[in-house]
Amino acid sequence: MPQPNTPTATAPPGQAVVPPRLRVEHGRVVRASVPPLVPPVEQGSFADVPYVNAYEAPDDIAFSRRHGDGSWYDVTCAQFATEVTAVAKGLIAHGLRPGDRLAIMSRPRYEWTLLDFAAWAAGLITVPIYPGSSPQQVRWILRDAGVRACAVEGGEEARTVTAVRHELPTLDHLWQLTAISVREGGVLGPISAPGRSLPEAVVAERRALLAPWLAATIVYTSGTTGQPRGCVLTHGNLFAEVDNAIALLYPIFRRLTDEPPATLLFLPLAHVLGRLAAIGCVRARVRLGHAPSTNTDDLLADLAGFRPTFLFAIPHLLEKIFNSGRARAEKLGRGAAFDRAARIARRYGAAAEAQQHGMAQGPGMGLRAARSLYDPLVYRRIRAALGGHVRHVVCGGSPLGRRLGAFFEGAGISIYEGWGLTETTAAATVTPPNAQRLGTVGWPVPGTEVRVARDGEVLVRGGQVFSGYWDAERREVVPATDSEGWLATGDLGSFDDEGYLTITGRKKDLIITATGETVAPAPLEDALRAHPLVSQCVVVGDDRPHLVALITLDQDGLAHWQQVMERRQLTAAELVSDPELRRHLRRAVDDANAESPGGVPIRDFLVLPRDFTIASGHVTPSLKIRREAILRDFAGAIERLYGDAAAGPSQPA
Repeated sequence: MPQPNTPTATAPPGQAVVPPRLRVEHGRVVRASVPPLVPPVEQGSFADVPYVNAYEAPDDIAFSRRHGDGSWYDVTCAQFATEVTAVAKGLIAHGLRPGDRLAIMSRPRYEWTLLDFAAWAAGLITVPIYPGSSPQQVRWILRDAGVRACAVEGGEEARTVTAVRHELPTLDHLWQLTAISVREGGVLGPISAPGRSLPEAVVAERRALLAPWLAATIVYTSGTTGQPRGCVLTHGNLFAEVDNAIALLYPIFRRLTDEPPATLLFLPLAHVLGRLAAIGCVRARVRLGHAPSTNTDDLLADLAGFRPTFLFAIPHLLEKIFNSGRARAEKLGRGAAFDRAARIARRYGAAAEAQQHGMAQGPGMGLRAARSLYDPLVYRRIRAALGGHVRHVVCGGSPLGRRLGAFFEGAGISIYEGWGLTETTAAATVTPPNAQRLGTVGWPVPGTEVRVARDGEVLVRGGQVFSGYWDAERREVVPATDSEGWLATGDLGSFDDEGYLTITGRKKDLIITATGETVAPAPLEDALRAHPLVSQCVVVGDDRPHLVALITLDQDGLAHWQQVMERRQLTAAELVSDPELRRHLRRAVDDANAESPGGVPIRDFLVLPRDFTIASGHVTPSLKIRREAILRDFAGAIERLYGDAAAGPSQPA
């Protein structure tokens, strides 16, 4: 039974979207704020949530887990609370004290979320680590956070930790999840076994020590320019973010049809968006599954078997789904038909958006008929790739772009694009239901204020803004907000007249050309990445006479060119300088330049023979570009590109 004054697990019913309050200075919007939809939690912690669920809805389905044969079985709220207690008792029996750190280094799986809640029930602070992290990154995080226990997924992660364990004086326990036999509905044996003789009261006592203002987790930033920094998120931060998001996005989290809401989580749980998605589903009692593999075939099989109604994703996934659909059509000789269907979907999505804002009557009869024609041929296949039942996608991590957002809206999948940082406990803004503004990241999450400073930097204030960065030397949390509670995010942006925010890039990434022009590269890069042929793009031009771009190719988008390679006996290295391919990419660059009228255009580009990857050190585990590493490693190619700019097409590195 939950303790007195334990926060309730249910959010209030969905309500009409509340437009933000705006502040206008010199004719432009500089601040937007939305009041909270739920009151702040003043007692208890996230450790209480499984027990509230078990008390109020013991038979509701909390999770679905996968059998070895690929089928799924359910875990109820009551079963989950029982397992949380068993694992929490084990952690206590292992000698872990309130405030100790437990690191988790694994792909998304049920045991990850179970350990997260069990650690909180034992009074611990969890520290997520990306499973693909290098030994140096792992050593840094484990030492900086002072971790006492670490649970890893498999042998590879165990070897990574073991290789640096002699440099980790505080690390007393190392558990390997795949080496732990877990019967169906059972618990993590070697972790929980020592606690079997302990009474459940010890867990209740630990939970009673927690409060909203205490640390729940230390989440490390991706470290695009240096060592990751530990962001201390409190239980109150988690409640402020999750509760208001559940209330706002009611079409996703509440049962509005005969089909109950469910989602399959494949985002890394070391990323703040994936983490908040998981605990948000537990809070809202939404059926949650985990997909550890992002291999295309594995993920498609998991989506088909689980059949989620909504997803949390990064734009890269939606780009891959679109490009894969285009590639399949190309192989069948239907590339032109797919392109027509894409144009119709974008027109339909844009018309539906205009209708939401009272600017038009919505899609006309002709457009509706055309969409109906292409639905079984194209759009249904796109939805089938996501499991066939998905109607909503919450998208964050990087800009999606208006063209791709309009396409998915027209294909029957509503996109809720958001923006935020680890420091803001995931989303600080999101596009609300029935008030979409494609190409923007929406309005402030309820309970949040967003301000744009004179230099264009976006500032955030609200209950989800973290308590500060962990300082290992001083063993204390160092606040990162000013005296009024504003967090400077380092991102640049602007509001439209209705308070919708558009992010234009990172302040530190601004390019100042040799002619003194200031350019935010992100809009150009995002526009290019939306092209089926393009995987990644980095715009260069600091102290240079003009802009150039480094481009890598998307393998799915190259379906047509694979046939060209075979017919003309071209190697992959030769393909990147093929004149026909370059003509297609030149048009893509021209289109990207056209989307930023009045801006500084990209003059030339270089096609690289290999993609940017985590292994190469050019992409973080959260798939953010390491710009400085790319500029360093391709410095010679960039010099040749500028040297050859006047002479004609450049050659690859």
